[in-house]
Amino acid sequence: MEIIVCLKQVVDPELPARDFAIDPATLRQIREGRPLVISTYDENALEAALQLKDQSGAKVTALTIGPGAAVGDAVRLALAMGADEAVVVDEPRAPELLGVEKAALLECAIRRIGHVDLVLLGCESADWVERVVGPLLAEALGAACVTFVSRIAAADGQLLVRRTADDGFHHLEVRPPAVLTVTSDEAIRPRLPKVKDIMGARRKLVQTWARADLDAPGGRGARAVEVRDVSVPARTARCEFLPGEPAEQAAALVQRLRDLKLL
Repeated sequence: MEIIVCLKQVVDPELPARDFAIDPATLRQIREGRPLVISTYDENALEAALQLKDQSGAKVTALTIGPGAAVGDAVRLALAMGADEAVVVDEPRAPELLGVEKAALLECAIRRIGHVDLVLLGCESADWVERVVGPLLAEALGAACVTFVSRIAAADGQLLVRRTADDGFHHLEVRPPAVLTVTSDEAIRPRLPKVKDIMGARRKLVQTWARADLDAPGGRGARAVEVRDVSVPARTARCEFLPGEPAEQAAALVQRLRDLKLL
């Protein structure tokens, strides 16, 4: 089985709120000087692919789009975790790409890689939370699509998939080729690579392709979505101290809550 895992590198979601800032020119989060990590659900997708590799000997290729010099850590981590190959599409505008344009670029890269049975990616990114790249990519590839997958197993040439839904779980049989978007689950918690694997990943070849090499669509028409404004919500906080002994403070608190119509 040939598996491609699409990874996105984002600013660490655990970054303190005081370090979050928007670039007024690009209307995107400022990345310079901030730690970059693989988007959370993409890590789960990678782990799901590696488990299929452990079970059936599948080949796993990590694919990412980003400024070539800035995505090294993401693909090296994927290789250290157990991916067999890594491909980087060198696109300086990568942090600005949204659903349609990103899916079109991924499609071109996947077709250049060649035959693929399964494409995995996170159900949403940790920055834009679009949730559309997977379905758009599946449509472009002419593949089956299942979203919010939490468990995957291979059996008799098919994929046995558990999908998380509002009413519980849906258990599906999916025939490759397929695109699955992956959510979190205890069964696919990302593994920690060993030191020797981290060192070995530094010696592995990472293929880098320029966008121009892929004959991918470009320009305003390919973007489909135009971001007009992005802002950080203004937050205000106010603290009141209630004087007196505990019993007096309790009574004053109740009255204050009633005044605010919270009781």
